[in-house]
Amino acid sequence: MTRLVMLSGWGIDQRIWQPLEPHWPDNVDVVTVDWPGYGKTPSLPGNATMETLAAAMANRLPSDAVWVGWSLGGLLATALLDYLPAPRGLVLLGAGARFCAPGSTLAAELADFQAVFARRPDAAWRHFLHWQAQGEPTPHHAHTQLRELLGKTPVADHTTLATGLHWLATLDNRQRLKAPPCPVVHLVGEHDPLASQTAHHEALTLEHCGHGPMLSQPTHLASLLATQAALLSAKEVA
Repeated sequence: MTRLVMLSGWGIDQRIWQPLEPHWPDNVDVVTVDWPGYGKTPSLPGNATMETLAAAMANRLPSDAVWVGWSLGGLLATALLDYLPAPRGLVLLGAGARFCAPGSTLAAELADFQAVFARRPDAAWRHFLHWQAQGEPTPHHAHTQLRELLGKTPVADHTTLATGLHWLATLDNRQRLKAPPCPVVHLVGEHDPLASQTAHHEALTLEHCGHGPMLSQPTHLASLLATQAALLSAKEVA
C-alpha cells in the first residue's frame, strides 16, 4: 500500500484536503499534516529557521511515504530534504523550485501583498483566498468552498503567517532539485495564477483548473496523486 503525507500551503490548514477524502483509491493510506502554528500544532518563534522547522516536523514526515506538498507546502517540503531522511518520492502541487523570480510580476505582487498583510493581516488573508480561487472554472464557487472549509478568520497566528510569507518570498530550491535525493514530480494547474512561468513549463499540466484542483477536480486529483505516488514508490524501490 502506498502512503501519502499531504502538506498544505500558506494560510490554509489540513482541511483543504477534505474534498479528496471520498475519492481516494483503496490502495493508498493518506495522512494529512499541519505545519507548525496551524490547527493544534504549536507555533515556531518568529525567527524560525529551516533547522527549527525540520526539528518540529521530523516525526510527522516519515521516509516510508510520498510527500505531497501544495504551494508553500511544496517549497517547504523540498527545502526539508536537506535536513530530514528523504521520502520515497515528492509531489509538488502548484509549486516550483521557487515561488517567484526576483523582479518578476509575481514577485512584485507578493511584495505588495506582504505590505498589506503587515497593516491588515486578517483582511490580507481573506484577499488571498479570493486570489487562489481565480484560476478555477467557477472562481466564486471555489472561494465559497474555501470559506466553508476554513471559516472567516485566519487559521494560524500572525507571526506564523508572516514567517510563511517570508519563506514564500525567499526560498529557492533550484540547486536542491538539480539532484534531489528522491524522485520528484511537478503538477501545476493550467490556469494557476500563483505559479510562475517556469513552474508551468517544468510541470505536468492539470487541465481546466487553477491553484486549487482539490476544490474543482477532487476525483481526478485523488486518482492522479495515487497513481503518481505509486510510480514514485516503484522508482525508489528500483
